[in-house]
Amino acid sequence: MRDDHGLSESDVDAYRARADQWARPSLTCDLIVFTVIDGLLKLLLIERAQPPFAGSWALPGGFVDVGDGFVDQGEDLRDAAARELQEETGLPGAATWLEQLGAFGSPYRDPRLRVVTIAYYALVRPDLAPLVAAGDDAAKAQWFDIDALPEPLAFDHDAILEAAQRVLRERVQRGELLFRLVPPTFTASELRAAADAVLGTRTDPGNFRRRLRRWVAEGRVEAVPGRRYHSRKPAGLYRFRD
Repeated sequence: MRDDHGLSESDVDAYRARADQWARPSLTCDLIVFTVIDGLLKLLLIERAQPPFAGSWALPGGFVDVGDGFVDQGEDLRDAAARELQEETGLPGAATWLEQLGAFGSPYRDPRLRVVTIAYYALVRPDLAPLVAAGDDAAKAQWFDIDALPEPLAFDHDAILEAAQRVLRERVQRGELLFRLVPPTFTASELRAAADAVLGTRTDPGNFRRRLRRWVAEGRVEAVPGRRYHSRKPAGLYRFRD
């Protein structure tokens, strides 16, 4: 009898017998977790408690459960990323937005064995950033200013971070993802500060207000009741629509 994937018991036995003929690199998920606090782009790092690179700062992450590779093929990649994020930083899945960045698999990137990692970048609203708490094999979990990171990061995490920043800038430049970097309601200046933090620029306030009005006209953003005070001047509140 064959299973849903077209393999009979004899097929499985044959693949088991030949398994040693195929290289089986290990698989991990790494997470590049960003937030914006007080107008500064922040990156979440963990201090590794175990070798390799014990005592060094690194991106959160860990090994994907791949099961035995036959009957049990383990967990989905996204599920593994969300699990590792919660285990190492205490951030629940509802607190983050995850998107796959890509695969990184250069030989010797991990001194233990051949390891391919699937990187995800994650965005955390500033009001949820205080939920971070180290766990699992992380000695510490801490937000760092993107311009004041400990150097170098463990493994090839500097290169992974560079790729994630490039993609995040491109998405924010197109007007995407900003709603994941501000509280549920925000002022125009708070939204502009989040964009500037990611892009490393200082946007003209007038130009940004015109851009915000266009988003309102397009139905992407809507005004909501209430005011927030910056210095002495009250500012109107907005929120992103679904």
